[in-house]
Amino acid sequence: MHQGLNFVGGEWTAAASGTTFRRRNPASLDDVVGEFPESSAADVEAAVAGAVEGAALWAATPAEKRADVLEKAARWLEERAGELVVELVREEGKTRAEAAMEVSRTPRNLRFYAAEAHRIDGTSFPAGDGGIVYTRREPVGVVGAITPWNFPLNIPSRKIGPALAAGNAVVFKPSPVTPLLAQRLVEALLAGGLPPRVVAMVHGGAEAGAALAADERVGAVTFTGSTAAGRAVHAAVGPSRRCQLEMGGKNPVVVLDDADLDRAAQIIAKGAFGLSGQACTGTSRVIAHEAVHDELLERVARAAEARVVGDGLREDVDMGPLAAGFQLEKFLDYVRIGEEEGAKLVTGGRRLPAGHGRGDGYFVRPAVFAGVAPEMRIAREEVFGPLLAFQRASGLDEAIALANGTRYGLSAGIVTRDLDRALEFARRSESGLVKVNQPTSGMAMTVPFGGLKDSSTQTFKEQAGPSMMLFYTQEKSVYISPR
Repeated sequence: MHQGLNFVGGEWTAAASGTTFRRRNPASLDDVVGEFPESSAADVEAAVAGAVEGAALWAATPAEKRADVLEKAARWLEERAGELVVELVREEGKTRAEAAMEVSRTPRNLRFYAAEAHRIDGTSFPAGDGGIVYTRREPVGVVGAITPWNFPLNIPSRKIGPALAAGNAVVFKPSPVTPLLAQRLVEALLAGGLPPRVVAMVHGGAEAGAALAADERVGAVTFTGSTAAGRAVHAAVGPSRRCQLEMGGKNPVVVLDDADLDRAAQIIAKGAFGLSGQACTGTSRVIAHEAVHDELLERVARAAEARVVGDGLREDVDMGPLAAGFQLEKFLDYVRIGEEEGAKLVTGGRRLPAGHGRGDGYFVRPAVFAGVAPEMRIAREEVFGPLLAFQRASGLDEAIALANGTRYGLSAGIVTRDLDRALEFARRSESGLVKVNQPTSGMAMTVPFGGLKDSSTQTFKEQAGPSMMLFYTQEKSVYISPR
């Protein structure tokens, strides 16, 4: 069992209260991954105080040095890729292939942001008196990064990487579901030569996150998680500090009457059941043209039933457990709600017992519902599990109306051979991401990421693009007149 610690003021330390929590393998509950500090507001206060001290040092560090630290951290992660894959499967429940993809992408993220350290610049303007006016971009100081459990290496690297590249110190509050992988990322940064007080990490739950968001010394807070938690973070940050939120989704795939149904079923199954349905961009609704609805439903149901569910360390498994007990309860609750509201459960939706390569973990069979009306909760609310709701549409206009008919607007897809209708869908979709003949999940790291409506604050894009580094820097205008 791993003995985890916070990293505060440049030192590995227990929580001030001495309280801890245990993280168990969601595939085998007898397997304790580790014990970690249950941090309080006092731990966060100390972490921010240390980061404030480190911020000035790091802001004065040349861009080349900042980039070099991120490059070396990427190399550290690559050298330990095999170990990290196993730890990620044990802690979060991914399959080995899914974990390997995340572990390999995280170093690439860090290298991408290392290059951004060299591209922070300003603009000059002519002045009426013969002088000049120029702008300079400076670090915001301390960045608070609050991250979810479903991508415990990838998402933190997309926040911490650009924050450090821009010259900020970071206080990192990872999810208590995946504390070990968070600790590994901090270890990588320290091994890369990051000065100890430039990063802090506090484990724990809602109290620690709330304290970090509320601390006025934190100049910017970046958060990924549920919409409810994001709203609380936004309220705590207030109008005078920066806040970047990426939140929930209820992502549809529209399948038109000209679609290749075998290809459509593959696209839907990958988006809905990959990562055990635990991706904010995962497919949760299918809006099928009435001419192909029944055939498509049959194909997707077969794909759900063909999923091999088990411990992700087994090579034959293509869907692991749900990540935690609360995820299992939520999934089963929504299956019950769907049935009570009159939707037809076509397949799945039940917890799987131990045996056949499964331990006593949080294993479920993917659920596919048909006859789902727009007002039903499984059509409107984020489940964050392998539950798919089928709806019928008479044509493109009705399909778009159904697709847009939720308070979320993260990712949306369409499957069609008709480029004109695909482009019309892209134009009319109320989503920040639109995928044509692709799963709703899976994003390129060089492309801006962010949603609309209740899926995002829509203030700064994550991951890439011209606004990414603007979040982590503040602009100052300087006027100079001739003597």
